[in-house]
Amino acid sequence: MPTYEYECLKCKYRFEKFQGIKDEPLKVCPKCGGKLRKLIGTGVGIIFKGKGFYHTDYKKTGSSDLGVKNSKGSKDKSTNKSAQ
Repeated sequence: MPTYEYECLKCKYRFEKFQGIKDEPLKVCPKCGGKLRKLIGTGVGIIFKGKGFYHTDYKKTGSSDLGVKNSKGSKDKSTNKSAQ
């Protein structure tokens, strides 16, 4: 859930609120009861869990791998189909 920043138009009080994306924005200042406006922030931080997402985490592909695309963009079919 992201953190949103609000500012009161009346008393200029600024605060952050931890809310769900689908939650309605706050409208009333908790200090003076004035009208709030939602400020544009830096957005949601991304948290990566696990080993990571690095190019070294993936298996190296070679021409012997099944299903690897060749230079023409079609899949390489290295298995022979025998007639039934």
